[in-house]
Amino acid sequence: MSVIDAIDQATAFARTVRVVQIIITRAGPGAGLLALFLYFGLTTEGFFTKDNLIYMALQIAVVALLAIGETFVIVAGGIDLSVGSVLALSGVTTALLLTREPPVPVALAIGAGLGVGALCGLINGTLVTQAQLPPFIVTLGMMGICRGLAKIWTDAQNIDLSGSPTFTRLGSERVLADWVPVPVLALIVVALVAVFILRFTALGRYCYAMGSNKEAARLSGVNVKLHTTVVFIICGLLAGLAGVVQAARVGIGQPTGGMGYELDGIAAAVIGGASLMGGVGTISGTILGALIMAVLRSGCDLKGVSPHLQDVVIGGVIVLAVLVDRIRQR
Repeated sequence: MSVIDAIDQATAFARTVRVVQIIITRAGPGAGLLALFLYFGLTTEGFFTKDNLIYMALQIAVVALLAIGETFVIVAGGIDLSVGSVLALSGVTTALLLTREPPVPVALAIGAGLGVGALCGLINGTLVTQAQLPPFIVTLGMMGICRGLAKIWTDAQNIDLSGSPTFTRLGSERVLADWVPVPVLALIVVALVAVFILRFTALGRYCYAMGSNKEAARLSGVNVKLHTTVVFIICGLLAGLAGVVQAARVGIGQPTGGMGYELDGIAAAVIGGASLMGGVGTISGTILGALIMAVLRSGCDLKGVSPHLQDVVIGGVIVLAVLVDRIRQR
C-alpha cells in the first residue's frame, strides 16, 4: 500500500468517525425520545390523553428551566449542584412576600424570587472566580445554605398560596386553545433566548471557548472571570424562575421543594449531548433530554413503577449518556 493510499484511508476513516459523532450527538437523543414515546404510548393506557400530555409538559417546564441554566455552566466547563435548593429558596421567598400583611404585589414578589436566584448565582460565580474554589465544592455548599435558609424562613412548613389566586393562576392558566400552560410558554421564550445567546452572541462563543480550554480563552483576550460569573448568574436566575413557576403550579411555597432536581437538570443536559468536560452542549439537546426524563417518569408512573426504581433507571441513563460522551470524544 502506498503512502497516498494510506492517507486516503485514514482520511475516509476520520470522516466516518465524524459522521458517527454527529449521529450520536444529534440523532441519538431524538431517536431515544421517539422510541420511548412509542413504547409507552403503545403499551400504557392513558399515555396519549390530553391530561397526561399537559402534565408531562408542566413537568418539563420546571426541569428544563433548571437544565438550560446547567447547560450554560456545563458548556463553560463548570457544574452547579445548588439549583434544586435555589429553586426552593426562590419559591418560598415569593410565597412569603405574597402571604404577608399587607401582601406584596405579584410582580414585585416574582421579581424578588428571581433576584434571590440571581444573587445565589452571583455568590457562586464570585467564589469560583475570585477565591479559585472548585465549582463542585462551592455549589455543594450553596445547596446546603439555600435549603437551610428556606427551612428557617418558613419554620420548615409549607406556605399556602390559595389566598393569591392571581399568582397561582399563572401556574394553571392555558393558552392556544387550552393546550399550552403558561409555564410551558415561559419555557419556550427562555429556550429561544438561550439559543440566541449561545449561538449568536459573544457570551455564547466565550462559553464554548472557556469550556474547551480556559487558559487558551484567557490568552485570546476573553475575560474568563467575568464571563464565568455571568454564566453562574444566568444559572441562578433560571433556578429562581423555576422556583417561582413551581410555587405557582402547585399553589404552595415548599422549603423542601426541588430536592433531587439538580440531578434531573444535569441529567437532561448530559442526555441531550452536553459534555461534563465542557465545551460541548446545545439548548435543543437539553430540551430533548428534559423530554426524555419527563416521558420516562410519566410512563413509569402510569405503569405503576416504584419511584425508587425510577431513580435507579434515571441514574443508569445518566451513566449511559456519559459513556456515550466518552466514546464520542475518542
